[in-house]
Amino acid sequence: MEVLWDLPASPPDGSAPATATARQIAERLAARRPLAYTTVLTVLHRLERKRLVRRLREGRAHRYAPVASREAYVTQLMVEALGGVSDPGAVLVRFAETVSSEEAEVLRRALQADDTTPGTPAADPGNAQPPGQERRP
Repeated sequence: MEVLWDLPASPPDGSAPATATARQIAERLAARRPLAYTTVLTVLHRLERKRLVRRLREGRAHRYAPVASREAYVTQLMVEALGGVSDPGAVLVRFAETVSSEEAEVLRRALQADDTTPGTPAADPGNAQPPGQERRP
């Protein structure tokens, strides 16, 4: 996944995901650790089955692209990890205690921006729900 995420965006404005052939991926990986081409194909096939990469036909070859950005993937992992614990609040507090002051400021700004978004509980206190009891549409 790192190889695909590190490819330059195509086109340069980033409006389309970068793609690479299995051969190109194998060549990039060879700089770190030589792997058989068939091994790279097997891993790409497994990543496609897990819906982490998309395979695109281009002539006789296939090109591969990540389904989501690195940031979106890590976000999903964090959401899943929080969903797997009995006290997500305690986990969030411990996480907040480990971040740098710069990262804490980014979190603070993100939470403040969310607080001012119409329809959120913080922006509309009359709609606030106890944690874990959010309203269903």
